[in-house]
Amino acid sequence: MTAVAVLAVGCGNDDSDAPGTSRKGPARPSSSSVRTPSPDRAEHIPGETVTKAPALPAGEVVAQAVNAAGNRELEIAGGLKSGPLAVLVHCKGKGKLTVEVEPVGLNFPLECVAGEVSSTYNQLDLKNTRGQGTVSVTAPSTVRWSITVGQG
Repeated sequence: MTAVAVLAVGCGNDDSDAPGTSRKGPARPSSSSVRTPSPDRAEHIPGETVTKAPALPAGEVVAQAVNAAGNRELEIAGGLKSGPLAVLVHCKGKGKLTVEVEPVGLNFPLECVAGEVSSTYNQLDLKNTRGQGTVSVTAPSTVRWSITVGQG
């Protein structure tokens, strides 16, 4: 079994639908072997790939995409439930990838690097249930990516 180390960035949100309402908490590595990335690039995770779905540390998978390129919108199965919502993304190739979760207004960029897999993990605690939700990924065609979204 391969150990997965990701840079965990906790995001709080007052759960309003207005963009820009999330607050970033302190970075918390999920493993002591994680090194802190320089501000101009993402975390490199040795042994990870974009050809497999990233494995979440906990929760039920509600949306996934593997070895994708370019833009894509994913429907969150069953809508958004109150409680933790986690998003784990891997990318490879030169360019910037952006993830947006609606209708809660969570969005974050990931600077991807040619020749290696970069990764980011974000979690948001939702106060309210919503009947539907979507995750949109915007990326240039030069970037291959995979994403797993989980709840609970």
